Amino acid sequence: MIRHPFAGAVSRRQFLKLAAMGGAGTGFGCSENPFGFDTPAFLQFGSTEEPIVPFTAPDRSEIGIVSHCLNRLTFGGVPGDYDRVSALHAAPEKAVEVFIEQQLAPESIDDGLAERATRQFEYLQHTSGDLYNFTIDGLLDEMLSYTVIRAVKSKRQLHEVMVHFWTDHFNIDSSKGDCRWLTAAHDRDVIRKHALGSFPEMLRATATSPAMLWYLDGRVNRKSSDEDKPNENYARELLELHTLGVDGGYTQADVMEAARALTGWTVKDGGLFGRGEPKFEKKLHDHGEKKILGHTIPAGDGRDDMSRLLAIVSLHPSTARYIATKLCTRFIDDTPPEAAVTAVSKEFLASKGDIRKTLRTLFQTDAFRENRGNKFKRPFHFIVSALRTTGGTTDGKDSLLKFLHRMGHAPFHYPTPDGYPEEATPWLSTIPWRWNFALRYARNELEGTRCDSEALARMASVGGIEKSGLMPWLLGRLATADETEAWRACPDGDRLALLLASPAFQLF
Repeated sequence: MIRHPFAGAVSRRQFLKLAAMGGAGTGFGCSENPFGFDTPAFLQFGSTEEPIVPFTAPDRSEIGIVSHCLNRLTFGGVPGDYDRVSALHAAPEKAVEVFIEQQLAPESIDDGLAERATRQFEYLQHTSGDLYNFTIDGLLDEMLSYTVIRAVKSKRQLHEVMVHFWTDHFNIDSSKGDCRWLTAAHDRDVIRKHALGSFPEMLRATATSPAMLWYLDGRVNRKSSDEDKPNENYARELLELHTLGVDGGYTQADVMEAARALTGWTVKDGGLFGRGEPKFEKKLHDHGEKKILGHTIPAGDGRDDMSRLLAIVSLHPSTARYIATKLCTRFIDDTPPEAAVTAVSKEFLASKGDIRKTLRTLFQTDAFRENRGNKFKRPFHFIVSALRTTGGTTDGKDSLLKFLHRMGHAPFHYPTPDGYPEEATPWLSTIPWRWNFALRYARNELEGTRCDSEALARMASVGGIEKSGLMPWLLGRLATADETEAWRACPDGDRLALLLASPAFQLF
């Protein structure tokens, strides 16, 4: 027997048996007691003001379509979501179609709860220029807390999921230069504004974003004399990471020509007005003819060169395939099937980069409907889903943010332009920290974050009958015999932690 933070004597075999449940094919586990080290103060997430009321948990042995869509389109359903989606239509397949359409139209969803919860972050409502007046640490902490609380409390969940998708796609490290101040406006005015809009419009917004101009050195890409050579940093990432992809068919010559087309764009610095805003300096632009991917941008004024370049790459067939592959990786599988990627790519081109239409096509594929419970939650997703599914409350302050940093998944802090990885492998090393979080959260040991596990267990039922629904609610299906055995072997007060630490909860 060993003793560990799951209070009471639980055999090592029993605990590791739970750790293995549902983990077939996921390739993770731990051969050592993960709780044998000191744990720092941990992160805290957006609170839930709505009380937990009686709700129904899934009553199937496999993950049903309702649970599946809640898993994929959200950061985890809150108590009652399974009932709400199921009530949209008598047939579950039809019910999720209605749910998908609702999430694809976030402007029609009342999100007052999240709006009220995030009004406290007044720093983030200022213009780029005004943001320079705030301390760096205070602003970055506000950004992280705001991001967590929106993810936890928003009813516009698909929009929040896509905000995180595009934040990684157009990654900016907030530690570089003026990005410390400008990233907040970038998140608000670029990513959140366009997350379910038009990809070409979003690409244009990122290209002229002061934060992006700082991060990838666009602000110093200039040609004021014959000796000047354009800075290729942003042009290279534009082709490799933002549009065509590394195998998209471009050459080094295309990178150089794209860099020439982008010369002259910079960020206003100093003065009474307009600090931190983008501007085009005609005298710093290369006005010669450019040839990019078989297209010619004629010599001339130069102000339109960026628009012409973005028009070439934003709807290029390679861009469509690259974006489709990344979307299918997020919503279907780490190695998405070719048929799904092709269908999504075709819709991306046909709709001229309409993100909603592209996602609708993805959600209609057989691959999306059939691949269930096979994706591994990244740390941000794991912590937010733990709070959402348990009806937890939080102030979103320092203790929770430290947890994100410990697991290497704090938004706006990834150092390279490719953004945080989506695939499971890089995140497997965070499993001991997830177990640590699960234990401390369920025991209410995180300052500013609370969970009423007794109320949650009391309010959950299976199929409307008087039977505990806590396990099927958190697992997304009825428990297996091994899961039930491990549950019974665990002390009552730590059963919620055991479920949150289980492989089944790590998957979505």
